[in-house]
Amino acid sequence: MDSFLKSQLVLAIGALVLFSIDHGGVGVFRGCEATIKGVDHVVGGDPGWEANTDVATWAVNKIFTVGDSIWFAYSAAEERIVEVESKEEFESCKVGNPIRMYTEGLSRVSLENEGSRYFISSSSESCKNGLKLHVNVQPQSKAVREIKGDDAVNRGVAAEGPKPSSCSHFHQGSSLKWFAMAFICFIISLRGL
Repeated sequence: MDSFLKSQLVLAIGALVLFSIDHGGVGVFRGCEATIKGVDHVVGGDPGWEANTDVATWAVNKIFTVGDSIWFAYSAAEERIVEVESKEEFESCKVGNPIRMYTEGLSRVSLENEGSRYFISSSSESCKNGLKLHVNVQPQSKAVREIKGDDAVNRGVAAEGPKPSSCSHFHQGSSLKWFAMAFICFIISLRGL
């Protein structure tokens, strides 16, 4: 094989490898895309959703973002959780026109869209005594997660932030990529194809 053709082939293979690394990979490099997992919030903390839980105080410093989940832990024999559509239904504890009713005793609600969500106790008395939750879901890009003051002490340890992708070493900068491509080309040229 003539040396010009050989060098062109080596460069093409190197460019393919570099392109593969830059664009999430093909073959062995596939599946290295980073994912962001939301935070799981257990409504009310340790006591969960029950009549003597101060849900409003629990929610004060919480930031809810798209991708998060809220978990309701409650006694299915004693309680139902009702999601209502409007602030008026929330404030007046009206359960007559629910969006959804949760009855299992442990219910997960995914926060998939930004905006307000309203959850109230199915018991009018419990709802009027404060067993209700207004969640303002923010877009991920604008949310800043922080624990203020003694919130860390009162409510436990904050959830961990997103972990780096297990494939992050493929995305460490252009100089490393160029070095890798040059090294691959050098090895291929030594072998004589």
